[in-house]
Amino acid sequence: MSNYHFPVMPNEVLEGLNLKDNGIYLDGTLGGGGHSELILKGHNTRLIGVDKDGDALMAAGEKLKDYFDRITFINDDFKNVAAKIDKYAPDGLDGVLLDLGVSSHQLDDRERGFSYMAKDAPLDMRMNKEQYLTAFNVVNEYNEYELAKIIYEYGEERFSRRIAANICKYRTVNSIRTCGQLAEIVEKSIPAKLRYTGGNPCKRTFQAIRIEVNGELSGLAEAITSFALKLKTGGRICVISFHSLEDRIVKNTFKELEKDCICDKSAPICTCNKRREVKVITNKPILPTEKELIENKRSASAKLRIAERV
Repeated sequence: MSNYHFPVMPNEVLEGLNLKDNGIYLDGTLGGGGHSELILKGHNTRLIGVDKDGDALMAAGEKLKDYFDRITFINDDFKNVAAKIDKYAPDGLDGVLLDLGVSSHQLDDRERGFSYMAKDAPLDMRMNKEQYLTAFNVVNEYNEYELAKIIYEYGEERFSRRIAANICKYRTVNSIRTCGQLAEIVEKSIPAKLRYTGGNPCKRTFQAIRIEVNGELSGLAEAITSFALKLKTGGRICVISFHSLEDRIVKNTFKELEKDCICDKSAPICTCNKRREVKVITNKPILPTEKELIENKRSASAKLRIAERV
């Protein structure tokens, strides 16, 4: 469980949450509890810790054992919790943290099948090991059009059609069962002169399939909105994203929540009933410091956005 121990932008998150004693905070992506420990340590706060990965909850439970009397653990997707948040915080929340993406522990556990570096690992990529859909299902059962669409939209991969075609060609002979088999197909699908420009050529395709398996983008805007509206006045929501699609959803959701009346300015009275719900604290996302980038390379693509309830 030790690979959980690098929370991304810890100081920036603590400052962004603007912690209050006796406040109630929700960590919707608990991981190994790194951020949550900082929220609990030195403040008389209560925490609702959510993660759909049972292994993550076990790791967090060990790390946060000294604070058990102030924590409610929930083994679920934070999007599901957002839809029923009144059950857990009837009087509102003082802060919410969502650290999106895959954890270091999940990447480093070969049997979870997240990494293109784990050659013999089974194609899995499930954050919730109880769900049916795996990367094996996506790679071996989706048709060529569906695969190309996912790889292009979620991975922003320019060679998505060629990769999808080669996946379908390969699987007519044998199922694609390991990360290594998929990685080899992806590598051969990209022209040699472009294969190793901009990092590992498999990164975008593996990201796309992981997003599809875990439904990472579906319902994200709705969850952010639900949590933001459940904040007490002055409460803050901090969201860390790791790729442009997530960041765009966070940015646009915050902008929509910040809008006031959207009626035509020539209208004599407001009929839209739209009211400003939050103030966006970060006009541009906060990025990791140079020091953090050296100490934790997986923070490289992280972006932190913050909004405050009004």
